[in-house]
Amino acid sequence: MHVRANGGRRAPTFYQLLGERALDERIERLVTRSGDPAEVIQEELAEHDGIVFGATGREGARDPLGPVGHAILGAARAAIIVRTSLPVAALPLAPSAALPVGRPERSKAIGELVDAWFTRNTFSSSEFADLARLVDAKARQGLRVSVALPTLNEEATIARVINAIRSRLMERIPLVDEMVVVDSRSDDNTREIAAREGIPVFIHDEILPECGTYRGKGEALWKSLHVTSGDLVVWIDTDVSNAHPKFVYGVLGPLLQRPEIQFVKAFYQRPIRVGGELQATGGGRVTELAARPMLNLFFPELSGVVQPLSGEQGGRRALLEQLPFFTGYGVETGLLIDTLQRAGLDAIAQVDMRQRIHRNQDLLALSKMSFEILQVALKRVGEQHGERLWEEANSSLKLITTEKGRLRLELHDIGTVERPPMVTVPAYRMARMP
Repeated sequence: MHVRANGGRRAPTFYQLLGERALDERIERLVTRSGDPAEVIQEELAEHDGIVFGATGREGARDPLGPVGHAILGAARAAIIVRTSLPVAALPLAPSAALPVGRPERSKAIGELVDAWFTRNTFSSSEFADLARLVDAKARQGLRVSVALPTLNEEATIARVINAIRSRLMERIPLVDEMVVVDSRSDDNTREIAAREGIPVFIHDEILPECGTYRGKGEALWKSLHVTSGDLVVWIDTDVSNAHPKFVYGVLGPLLQRPEIQFVKAFYQRPIRVGGELQATGGGRVTELAARPMLNLFFPELSGVVQPLSGEQGGRRALLEQLPFFTGYGVETGLLIDTLQRAGLDAIAQVDMRQRIHRNQDLLALSKMSFEILQVALKRVGEQHGERLWEEANSSLKLITTEKGRLRLELHDIGTVERPPMVTVPAYRMARMP
């Protein structure tokens, strides 16, 4: 259990504090609570037979335990205190901007902060169309670029996506060093088509078998870090019918030209197909009805992100390997929030790709997606305030459908799993040792 003081908007997660120790098989549950440490720990003691309590010794202190340590010792049935001679250094998080306490003043200050970020860190893909300049920047910095393509039944579009990237960014211009497909057990010809194109194909449940496997796009993205080698990693959705190399070089541009930028999202117009016709607007329904309102409410620093759920995204491995990944459709939301908390708003950028045409999903599928995204947000909001919101929330969704004019309730279990930062996985660290 991690107890932190009230009032902080950001705090390191247990994974950040513990690193690989968070994966110890003896640990059954990780809990973060806020409040007075002595009071919170004494409440928890009522449900436990003993406690191992870490106390950081203060240099020159007459009493090395302090009042909190003594209170816990008095309340515990059995206690072991582990004391360090020096303070334990937490992993660095981005410093929080000083914001007013009052709600109206705070909203105004955040609005000004976001407006300034939007002006500085919003780009157009056309700004990075000079590919030779990007290649020079990559060479000067000694960087490698990997593109990972997550797939699930994309036989209609996968070859087009591969060729759009390879012909322009690998064969003509050496901007991309590596491209792989990470497949989630497609039952069509996706893997065979990619293999015929000469692209390495991995099945995500066969990567890191010692870590087990879960279903979901986020699982494929997390495991893609293990099978790629680039310093910059770009993920591109493979259901797009208007594949273009700008989806890659547009994401890479800010990373190569602005060293302080660590994570980049694409945005675009999203047409929607209605009755066989493509309408210019109307796509991005989950974004506008669930994701952006949620971010505006609880993470307003991210309110200027146009397409928080876009699948065209990328970042520096040094950041990505330090972030936890949610296994399902909540992965994009989690990465955005965690990048904000770890690196700050100025480490995030977004690039306008103009238009992206993809396979639209029906409303029931979008409802499931929204449910996952809201779970991720709930988890992060609870962690900020030391509350068990996610743990106590329902993880099943009842969808209301109609069949032959009659209403029917369908129950779907849509729990989400949070993978630890990849850097905590021993096999990953071993593979990256010189």
